Amino acid sequence: MEKIVSLQNAKVKKWTSLHHKKDRDQSHLFLAEGEHLIGEALAAACVEEIITDTVCPYESVPVYEVTPAIMKKISENVSPVHLIAVCKQKEAATDELKRVILLDDVQDPGNLGTLVRTAVSFSFDAVYCSLDTCDLYNEKAVRSTQGALFHIPVIRADLNDIILQLQNDDFTVIATSLEKSHTMAEIPTVNKMAFIFGNEGQGVHKQIQTMADDRLRIDMHGFESLNVAVAGGIVMHNYRG
Repeated sequence: MEKIVSLQNAKVKKWTSLHHKKDRDQSHLFLAEGEHLIGEALAAACVEEIITDTVCPYESVPVYEVTPAIMKKISENVSPVHLIAVCKQKEAATDELKRVILLDDVQDPGNLGTLVRTAVSFSFDAVYCSLDTCDLYNEKAVRSTQGALFHIPVIRADLNDIILQLQNDDFTVIATSLEKSHTMAEIPTVNKMAFIFGNEGQGVHKQIQTMADDRLRIDMHGFESLNVAVAGGIVMHNYRG
């Protein structure tokens, strides 16, 4: 185990650069903090190296011991953490898909992470994020997935192209919408289904809605709409794979 004590060390600079999306995109790396996330990342063979300021229980990857000051600089967590993993962004394999979700301009990292976690929980096969959806590898989003991001393909792409590809592959594409929409009871379960969830304030863009094969709403009393992560959970549970 190599020990690092200088805040100016090249490794420390590399690790702290992963706080920025541009550097995460260029390196295809990101940080995961805490034992639970690291355990999930190790199980998925996504860990490149581990940083610690205490005893490390892992021996299968390179481990670097650092000072508490360095750990504080690297960590984005308010509470102190003692283990951080540098993780590889998972390559997306999208074979044999039957249930997928598409996220159109979702901006809150907590919502994004929760939707990814829910997709895994209800046996969905992939998550597609629009180019203007927030970054999955943001620290808050990573934490909100509770490790689910290591177990499902998450693809960032132009949703116009993805919708056409899915429809060509016999998917029924359904946008969530309050307008000209059907309830879940009115939309039957079919073999291949894709559900589009939209921006927290504006919902699914109109142009994306027009590309969908159908529109879905959740019946409720007293309110017009739900938080996107809550709505996603209800829909995914109803149409789970």
